[in-house]
Order: sequence, then structure tokens, then C-alpha cells
Amino acid sequence: MLDTILDMRHITKTFPGVVALRDVSLAVRHGEIHAVCGENGAGKSTLMKVLSGVHPAGSYDGEIVFDGRPVHLRGIRDSEALGIVIIHQELALVPHLSIAENIFLGNERRGRGGLIDWNRTNAEAAALLASVGLPENPVTPIVQLGVGKQQLVEIAKALAKEVRLLILDEPTAALNDVDSAHLLDLLRQLRERGITCILISHKLNEVTAIADSITVLRDGRTVERFDVRSGAVTQDRVIRAMVGRELTSFYPTRVSSPAEEVLRIEDWTVRHPTQDRLVVDHANLSVRAGEVVGVAGLMGAGRTELAMSVFGRSYGRDITGRLFLRGREIRARTVAEAIGNGIAYATEDRKRFGLNLIDDVRRNVSAAALGRLSRLGWMNDNEEIRVAEESRRDLNIRAPSVMAVVGGLSGGNQQKVVLSKWLFTDPDVLILDEPTRGIDVGAKYEIYTIVNRLVAGGKAVIVISSELPELLGMCDRIYTLSAGRITGEVPVAEATQEKLMQLMAEDREPIG
Repeated sequence: MLDTILDMRHITKTFPGVVALRDVSLAVRHGEIHAVCGENGAGKSTLMKVLSGVHPAGSYDGEIVFDGRPVHLRGIRDSEALGIVIIHQELALVPHLSIAENIFLGNERRGRGGLIDWNRTNAEAAALLASVGLPENPVTPIVQLGVGKQQLVEIAKALAKEVRLLILDEPTAALNDVDSAHLLDLLRQLRERGITCILISHKLNEVTAIADSITVLRDGRTVERFDVRSGAVTQDRVIRAMVGRELTSFYPTRVSSPAEEVLRIEDWTVRHPTQDRLVVDHANLSVRAGEVVGVAGLMGAGRTELAMSVFGRSYGRDITGRLFLRGREIRARTVAEAIGNGIAYATEDRKRFGLNLIDDVRRNVSAAALGRLSRLGWMNDNEEIRVAEESRRDLNIRAPSVMAVVGGLSGGNQQKVVLSKWLFTDPDVLILDEPTRGIDVGAKYEIYTIVNRLVAGGKAVIVISSELPELLGMCDRIYTLSAGRITGEVPVAEATQEKLMQLMAEDREPIG
């Protein structure tokens, strides 16, 4: 058997006005976990789309050799026929179909007369679920599963296609530490079964822990390849290759100078919108001017539910409790009222809820405060362009112009557009929900710098994050949530990951 299962040679891919890949080469050995790293916009996803047939043969220059022979992939069916399967960061599951239906969608198990054999479908699905360590009934609708379990369904779906080379794009970006660890263990098991994996991830601690080798892309070029098994590869070396410079600290320094209290939340209680249970239970929280307050919790703890319910009651029902802004009780019954009272919320799902991906930077920046740019119902287009250009410059948004479509920007630059939109509303309190999810270390550092600039200007910032090192590196105080309840408030000087995890996992009586 040949040692190399995949050899991508001198791949060059251009889009109108942009060279996305320039003479990129990638070699992957049989049965290894090979990581592809790089900043947002480095070309990682484009390279994987070439490999999976999304960008078909003829649309790029170069050669793909798979298992010793040149291949010309005209589409996804061609790549899957060879056993190459890609799992995208945005999972491609149909929420209201069952697990079994999703696993075999387009690959149905049929019996006589071409009808689907449901007994065989469910039995084979159960076996596949067992192989990925997911003890769920195959008839369970996908909508009832958390993100971590949906990732396992995607892998089971790949196994059903007799996968030989599995590509995973940011598989742990939306997972907590427990689910991430389980997924990484599964990848090790797949490696033991001889399945080759290509892993795209910005979580370099996971990359260096699990990968056998690493290829680094920068600005559409291959810049370095590391053999992790040699034992000489560190996160710092990978970062240096990615960004082309030393990154002496993951978090920019900031002198903490909290002033007067800006926002206080008292006895905040929220019921699930469709189920008879509480998702937030008598929560109390405060944040001061010039302060970054963190909110930590395991998946399902109620972090996002708390933020969205405070932001104009955009989640939940039967919401009770009191909100105070600078000591004065306020009403925020709608998103418009929340914005009017100086509260802004940057959602954790920027692609789905934070941006209009088919519109340009200009329109996205102005979307939350159109009244500032209009008079008598007419928009001032010149002023809108000026504001967007100012945001592009101040936040270092890498886009050809403010007329560039947001969907074509990298994840880090999309996140900066989200921040620009809310900063244009001039909020007193900015709630950031997973602000650095799915973006690279360089872009993360820029986001942290922007946050520091805001609090230095007297803003109050609340950060929700699944990454405890991020909270420890950014915040002045950290609240912990478990089962919808605040279980602790820890000054960052006294906080450790172990202490936060203990509070996040604190046992509570069922709430309802």
C-alpha cells in the first residue's frame, strides 16, 4: 500500500479579482490525522472545496492524486464515490427528519420495488450510532439533539458512505470541552480503524494534541509542514507560521479601571418558549463601566437564553425580573427598546442571525441604527458609506470596499462587521456571545483589542464564551451558570479553569 493516500499538487484557484490559492501542495499519509491551519482567508476551506468537488475539475489549475492515481472530481458525488467525505462547519442535517433518515439521505436503504426498507435503515443506523458512541434511538428527530450529538450523526453519515478520507471543518467550534474531548477521542478511534482524517481547526491546543502532521497556509500559499510526531511542534511555532510573526501574548494587556455600575439584572427568570421549564432561574448579574464581565457555563446552562431574553425579550416567555441602567429601572420589552436603552447583543451565530450574507458591508453596518442615517424616511447614502468606511478603517475589516458582499469575507472579518453594526448604535452595554468562535488567533487578538478599546472608553462589556482561557484572559469578573442559575461570581485574579469548571458543573435540583 502506498504511504500517501492524497497528493494535491500545485493547486491554484482564482475568483474574479482574487487569487484564493496560489501553487498550494498538500500531502496526506494513509491513516493519519492531518491538520490544515491558517488565518481566516488563508485558503483552507477553498482547498477542501477543491478536494471534495465543490469546485470541480477545470475550475482550478493543478493536480489531485488519490490513492496513487490522478482524479478529476466533477462534483461531490465523484469525491464521495472515492470515499472522500467532508463535514462542513455548518452541519448539513435536516432538523425535522430522524437520525436514520439523515444518515442515509441520498444513500437510502431500499428493498423490493425500490421502497425504503425501514427495518434495515433503522438497524444499520443503530449500528453506526454505536460505532460513534452515540446512544440515541435512530428515529429521534435531529432537532432534539444538541450540536455535539449532531456532529456524531454527521460522522455516522460519513461512515455509511464507506469513508476513506474524512474532512472536518472546525468540528469543535460550537462544542463545549466535554463534547470536544469526546469528538477528538472518536477521531483517534477512526485513525485506529485506518480512516484518514483532515482536520481544519483554529483550536491549536487540540491540533497539537491530536494531529500527526500539520500543513500551514498563509495568504493562499503553503508556508510550512510540521511532523507532530517528532515532538518538536508547539502552538507558538504553528502560530508563527500562520501569522508570519511572533505573537508574544494571546491576550493584549489592559489596565482594569471599573467605574460606576451600568447594567444590573435582578431576579431574572425565563421559561422555555415551547416547553414547561425554566431556562433562566432568578439570575442576578451586574457590569460596570470600563469592565469586562464573563459568563461561563456548559452547553444548555442558559447563557445565550439569558442574553437574548435581556436583549428585548428576543427569547423565551413569561419573563420576569428587573433591569436597571445606571441605577434607573428600564423596560426592554422589544429589541428596539433594548437598543434605545443602550443595550446591544452580538449573537453567537453570526451567519444566521448576525449578518445579511447576501448584502454588502455598508448595509450590514447600518442595519441596527437606520434612524441615524435617515431623515423623513429617506436614507443618506453618502453618510452611510462614510460610516461604513470609518468602521472598515477603525476595525481593520479586510474587504476590497464597503460595497463587498459580506458572505465573501472570512469569518474574522465577518465578526468585525457584526461588531461594527452594534458599535454604530453607540451602546452603553455590549453583550458578546461567543465573539471569537471559528476565527483564527490573529483575528481573535484583534477582537480582544477592540474590546479593550471599548472598555477604555467607558463601555461595559459582557462576554459569553465556551473557552475558559479566553474568559480568564479577557475579563475582570466571571459569573458561572448551571441549569439556568448563577452558581458563582469570581474575580479573575482568584479564578482558575478548575474552579470555574467546578462551579459550572455544580449539582442543582431540577428546575421547572
